[in-house]
Amino acid sequence: MRLTARNDTARWRPMARSDLRAAIALADRIHPGLPEEEAVFTDRLHLCPAGCLVLADPAGIVCGYTLAHPWTEGLPPKLNTLLGTLPTPADRFFIHDVVVAPEMRGQGLAAPGVELLLEQAASYPSAGLVSVYGTGPFWARFGFVDASDTLSAGALADYGSDARFMIRPTKT
Repeated sequence: MRLTARNDTARWRPMARSDLRAAIALADRIHPGLPEEEAVFTDRLHLCPAGCLVLADPAGIVCGYTLAHPWTEGLPPKLNTLLGTLPTPADRFFIHDVVVAPEMRGQGLAAPGVELLLEQAASYPSAGLVSVYGTGPFWARFGFVDASDTLSAGALADYGSDARFMIRPTKT
C-alpha cells in the first residue's frame, strides 16, 4: 500500500494517536447527529491502523480522516460501538467513515483516500460501507452499489433515515 496520496493542497497519511483529537473534532463537526465516542476511534486505530488515515494540509492540520477495518458479510457494525477484536476470518473490508472538511471539499481530495482504502480491500472478496447524507452517488463512482435490500428492516436505524448499505465486489 502506498502510504500517501497527494495533491497540491493536502496529503493522506497514516493516522497517529496524536491525530485522534483532531479527527474526533472533525467527526463531531461533520456528524453532529451521528456521534461516536473517542473510544470508538481509539478502538479502530488499535485494531486496524492501516485503515485509519488522516488528510493533512501543508501546515499539518488534520482536515480529513478515514476509519476502515476487516469485517464480515451481513450486518455492518453499529455506530458508536467498540469492536474489541476483528472477525476471523474476515470476508469484507468495511469502510466506516471517510471525511473531508467542508472547506477542503471540491478539490478531489476524498478520492485518493478512498483509493488507498480500496487497495487494502482488494485482499477481501468485497468492500462495504453505509452511505449517509445522500453520498450514494459519490460511492457509486468507486463501484459501490446499494444493497440495502439485503438487510432486515431497521438494521441501519442508528445511521439515520437516509442511510444506504453499499457493497463493492473486489474480486471477480
